[in-house]
Amino acid sequence: MTTTTATQPSLVQRLRGMSGEMIKFGVVGLSGVVVNFLVFWVCINGLNLASLRSNVAATLVAIATNYLGYRYWLYKDRDAASRKREITLFLVFSGAGMLIETGVLGFSVYALGLNTHMEQVAAKVAGLAVGTVFRFVSYRTWVFKAMPELAGPEAAAEPEVVTEAELLLAAEEPHYAK
Repeated sequence: MTTTTATQPSLVQRLRGMSGEMIKFGVVGLSGVVVNFLVFWVCINGLNLASLRSNVAATLVAIATNYLGYRYWLYKDRDAASRKREITLFLVFSGAGMLIETGVLGFSVYALGLNTHMEQVAAKVAGLAVGTVFRFVSYRTWVFKAMPELAGPEAAAEPEVVTEAELLLAAEEPHYAK
């Protein structure tokens, strides 16, 4: 019996492997950003809501639209055995991302005194960037988990077990019904 040691892929190789996922994440995220900014702009200009309330409302609408994109397009092949768990974690991590985004906006408005609509939009962009990195890592790690794959020593042992089972089955004499 020989054992092989699997080499870990380098960081560059792992990033290349994730490039398609990051592009799709960006497409869904970009659609969410568009929804987020449209709702934010309507709330802040049309409804004259305060910037933080506008941000929370806009982010909640974007979270709902993003979930649909992530679940049914980007992560459609991921384990969906427990939707209740998935939705709960999605909402928890989305809420944390919203707090990051709103925190940056609140800091810029109330601590730095950036009060014009364009300054608030710029602060929203900065908060959204930080929140997006957080969301990407948390969604792919905890919310939309990959289907379990054979890796490491288990993968090497699996073919031997299958081979032994096939040999045992082949050694048995067939019994035919009369």
